[in-house]
Amino acid sequence: MSRFKAVIFDLDGVITDTAHYHYLAWKQLAESQGVHFDHAFNENLKGIDRMGSLDLILASSSRTYTPEEKLALADAKNLHYQELIATMSSKDLLPGAVEALDTVRRAGLRIGLASVSKNAFTVLERLGITDKFDYVVDAAIIARGKPDPEIFLKAARELGVAPADCLGVEDAVAGVASIKSAGMFALGIGHPFVLTEADVVITSLKEFNLAAY
Repeated sequence: MSRFKAVIFDLDGVITDTAHYHYLAWKQLAESQGVHFDHAFNENLKGIDRMGSLDLILASSSRTYTPEEKLALADAKNLHYQELIATMSSKDLLPGAVEALDTVRRAGLRIGLASVSKNAFTVLERLGITDKFDYVVDAAIIARGKPDPEIFLKAARELGVAPADCLGVEDAVAGVASIKSAGMFALGIGHPFVLTEADVVITSLKEFNLAAY
């Protein structure tokens, strides 16, 4: 028996890896504005929502932007990203992802998704796993992105489970901070020396063991 009543997963970097598609879309936008963009810069955007990421990029620009211009740039980036993810399929599921979801379901726990992507539903459909989640929270229905706890608290509330009875799964520092601020147990996917606030860290969902947390 698990001590949890629900498990809430992040999407990017946990269930699938759309990081490369985001990188390509952000790189095109940044360079169109005269901003140098590489993988090191891209690391700063991990776990940050779209407008927050745009602000970080445009902070390196030599000009200022109106709110309308920022929205237009964000929309252009998202359109490019949507074109890239249209090619996704079940082959883009990360190792152990489906097995972890099935393990949680067999244990009788509720399953949520907490993603700052406004394209979360599209990605789930492309991956063929929409029906594995009881509730999905994406950026369209929250006011504050990670590391604010709102997204995980919203997921717990809609799942009908107290935050203390939830296990949150994240690969980003901002995501882990969001889980901990929500009062949940944090399972990190990545490196312990990066995800220092996580209660437990594993390298991928291939190592997911519900009974161990």
